[in-house]
Amino acid sequence: MNKTVPSRLGEIAKVFLKLGIIGFGGPAAHVSMMEDEVVKRRNWLTSEHFLDLVGATNLIPGPNSTEMAIHVGYIYAGWLGLIVAGICFILPAVLITAGFAWVYVLYGSVPQVMPLLYGIKPAVLAIIFNALWRLGKKAVKTRKLLIIALGVAALVLLLKFNETIALLIGGFLGMLWLLIPDKYNIPEDKANLLVGSMTIGAMLKATASVTTVSATNISLWQLGWFFLKVGSVLFGGGYVLIAFLQGELVDQLHWLTQQQLLDAIAIGQFTPGPLLSTSTFIGYIIAGVPGAIVATVGIFLPSFFFVAALNPLIPHLRASKWTSAFLDAVNVSAIALMAVVTLQLGFATLIISKPPFVDFLAVAIALISAGVAIRYNINAAWLVLGAAIIGWIAITFGLH
Repeated sequence: MNKTVPSRLGEIAKVFLKLGIIGFGGPAAHVSMMEDEVVKRRNWLTSEHFLDLVGATNLIPGPNSTEMAIHVGYIYAGWLGLIVAGICFILPAVLITAGFAWVYVLYGSVPQVMPLLYGIKPAVLAIIFNALWRLGKKAVKTRKLLIIALGVAALVLLLKFNETIALLIGGFLGMLWLLIPDKYNIPEDKANLLVGSMTIGAMLKATASVTTVSATNISLWQLGWFFLKVGSVLFGGGYVLIAFLQGELVDQLHWLTQQQLLDAIAIGQFTPGPLLSTSTFIGYIIAGVPGAIVATVGIFLPSFFFVAALNPLIPHLRASKWTSAFLDAVNVSAIALMAVVTLQLGFATLIISKPPFVDFLAVAIALISAGVAIRYNINAAWLVLGAAIIGWIAITFGLH
């Protein structure tokens, strides 16, 4: 018996609200939960179709698990299902994060809260390193891809390049480099020279387009445009968002301090649902409730359009050699951005301004957290909670 559209929409809302509330552990955990709900329990999709969707989400920017929810909603209940599934999966994380943001703005600088944040920051660094290690092993598959990653890292770290531009340069020029020698039998050394010269040209052209805005005059339009832009080019998952936030909001625009960024990341780790809900927290810090709404809509909106456009084209995209090469290049470029921001956050978290110049307790928390994350694949929320307790004990009882 066929179900009515309202009935299907109700089922979608129930499933994805549930997943949005219990969805700790990052995109891989979210996708596993979705597979259990929509394939094993409800038979909305076959396993093969579900895996096709997982592969397709890697071909477009945006958070993979959120886009999986949108795909499933579209397939099960059409356009309304697309909207309901996406909103229901995102909404719990956004509301919880907004609540944390409200508390943070009121009490974040109060001494009783600082011990918790002290312990959380090195744990967040370890979580990012674990994601970098895990994703890097999959992304850096060849020597060419390693060189692309190093080139993108150099653009950002040494030449202070805009992260969005560096990612696009790595993706498009990397795609050409990966394909041109095979397609036209160009010797690899000449292909290296070609890509190098094109990169230099793109660099010279792109540097003129990077502008800064005074931190004292931030409009909702500027805030929304920043997050819309990031949501439109964010390959590599939620952790790559940190690189964009560090590069633009902290280093270029100075809308956030380094400490605020670390605190925002920590809150994102401690809440369920997509990590991109960090944008809600940051929007609230910068411009209150309107800022939180604008930032959230800006970063998630592109995913709805990308999924709607991509879903009918999935069979063709999966068979395209050019798309495959672009995906490889842009993924390894995203890993490079993650490596750069991990290094920057490491200095900010572990280095202090007075002798011995190293915060050994923070180093210990980071190393233990990284070891536990890599060895036991523990949920990030538990790492954050454990580190917060350690930080509170150490400072409260004078151990630091």
